[in-house]
Amino acid sequence: MSGRDLFSQPRRIGRGAALTLVFASVLATGAATGSFDDPRGGTTAVANPSRPAPADKEQDVADAAAEAMAEGKSPVEAAERAVSRSGDRWGAVYSEGEYEQFEEALDGEYTGVGLWTRLERDGRIEVTRVQDGSPAARAGIRAGDRLVGVDGEKVDGRPVTEVVSLLRGDAIDEGTGNTGTPKSAAAGTKVTLVLERAGRTWSATLRRARLSTEDVTVSRTAGGVSVITVDAFTKGSGDLVRAAVEQSADAAGFVLDLRGNSGGLVSEAVTAASVFLDGGLVATYDVKGEQRALHAEPAGDTTRPLVALVDGGTMSAAELLTGALQDRGRAVVVGSRTFGKGSVQMPSRLPDGSVAELTVGHYNTPSGRGVDGRGITPDLEADEDALQRAETVLSGLGQ
Repeated sequence: MSGRDLFSQPRRIGRGAALTLVFASVLATGAATGSFDDPRGGTTAVANPSRPAPADKEQDVADAAAEAMAEGKSPVEAAERAVSRSGDRWGAVYSEGEYEQFEEALDGEYTGVGLWTRLERDGRIEVTRVQDGSPAARAGIRAGDRLVGVDGEKVDGRPVTEVVSLLRGDAIDEGTGNTGTPKSAAAGTKVTLVLERAGRTWSATLRRARLSTEDVTVSRTAGGVSVITVDAFTKGSGDLVRAAVEQSADAAGFVLDLRGNSGGLVSEAVTAASVFLDGGLVATYDVKGEQRALHAEPAGDTTRPLVALVDGGTMSAAELLTGALQDRGRAVVVGSRTFGKGSVQMPSRLPDGSVAELTVGHYNTPSGRGVDGRGITPDLEADEDALQRAETVLSGLGQ
């Protein structure tokens, strides 16, 4: 499991999975912009949090929240219980503050120190990446360092979401009226980290800063292959993928690394698909029984070989993109089976300002495959040597 100092810490078990998979908790532009792409032109307002959907499940959740408010109880907890009773696997309830952080994350910005971390099998928290120009980078922290503690709290064995919360300085604001609303520390506040490298332990006090997420990075292998890594589909990430391809005129081929990509904005995933397709179907989806479709734009790069790298952390919008490239015969998919999050959530605003996200439909790949609960099976299984295998595949495709 991996993550960066971007997400808020879940405060209740019922929201834990949804917040851990915060990008995967909605399919598409819906939760962040209030619309899905509509092949008929324009957008459809199927996901505006201010307009609850007229369905029994949504109404039951709203009623539960309103009743709790009238009785002086927590509307968020009441709504969570209603969601749990509904049996909605991906349903979630966010306090107003949490939902603001969620939308902020999809905008590609956060307050933190610029660390990506991973929970190792032995329980250690390892730094996997340090953002250039970030407070962590200026403090000399490097990928491979072990994070031992944050502000006096030991982090060994903790879920990455909890470590992220400590790095962000999340705290419960008791004055909001919503139990457990997280408020992250402001930019400029201090956080003290204890780290270990090669047997040496030291501490570093950093000041949090306002940072962009850098969800698309590009590197070049010795063999001339351009590796485009997309960590999440935040706003603008699709255009960054396009720019990476356009600026790699001499690349022998492309590896689109979607490992650990927990999803995000489907509009951005569709833009990324358009980079490698010449128009055509990307996915179909239904919202309360109404069938719709997502299409790529024409004139993508369809000539140079492409491999998509995936693993069990590839979810939601990233699975939608993978399925499109695989079904359309545009990419060879290498890695391990993806997570299997192929459902559509619609957010609705509750009486206290919190937001409930409930499942209203599912999407399918161009060939009609359902992804939810199944995932996508790669064309070639690979684990530790996945990138090397991808390069080998590309060399064969390029002949």
